[in-house]
Amino acid sequence: MRYAQLVIGPAGSGKSTYCSALQQHGIDVKRNIEVINLDPAAEYFDYEPMVDVRELIHVQDTMEDEELHFGPNGGLVFCIEYLLENSDWLHDKIGDQEDDYILFDCPGQIELYTHLTAMKKLVIQLQNWNFNICSVFLVDVQFMTDGAKFLSGTMAALSVMVNLELPHVNILSKMDLLSKAARKRLDRFLDPDSHAILGDIELSGNTAFNEKHRKLSEAIGSLIEDYSLVRFVPLNLKDLESITDVLITIDNVIQFGEDQDVKTNDFEAIDEEGGD
Repeated sequence: MRYAQLVIGPAGSGKSTYCSALQQHGIDVKRNIEVINLDPAAEYFDYEPMVDVRELIHVQDTMEDEELHFGPNGGLVFCIEYLLENSDWLHDKIGDQEDDYILFDCPGQIELYTHLTAMKKLVIQLQNWNFNICSVFLVDVQFMTDGAKFLSGTMAALSVMVNLELPHVNILSKMDLLSKAARKRLDRFLDPDSHAILGDIELSGNTAFNEKHRKLSEAIGSLIEDYSLVRFVPLNLKDLESITDVLITIDNVIQFGEDQDVKTNDFEAIDEEGGD
């Protein structure tokens, strides 16, 4: 069995930084964690990729091609579809080594995960290559510190979960950048409470929009709370314990290490040597 994290989320949510931190954490704990860059528009990342999709196609190629002339967003979609059409290239690059643990650093175009089918097709391809996959959805915590924004981020996460149909972990990234006051406000939302969310929205102003859509907001909040549909795991990349907790959570989701032999001591040999 092979294992993978599909690292996704909006642009600027910290996906590449997350991949780099986990790769370095793997080195520190003597665990092999590889990273594959699937973002054809990436300009910089500080990890060493096992595979880089830009070797196959770059988004700039689609924008400068005389026949295509795509914009940045259309170019990204085209690049992912082109990768799917040339999946043998990716398969040859990855190889077929058992017990691989790979992070797929994906593009930041949210449409790829909420309603388009390209990433879903990629997931199916990876599953056919014997990968246990977990989608890891990163959201910048600085955009989730009031009720309205938190509800919006929660709905985005739920849309991704429904579209990809994968074991799923939501992560609030950049926790180290929050002020103490913002962290205190956030604590009310980490275990979603519809009353706390609605109360926060009301405090932001009793506008005509809020009044008109109050019942809708209440229904969405109650749905999320009652069925435990979405939970967020906070991540502080400057805190080793936080990184470890996130990795353990994801490992449990993809069942990493469950098929490995349990290491035991030969107690009978020890007893014989001791003469007991």
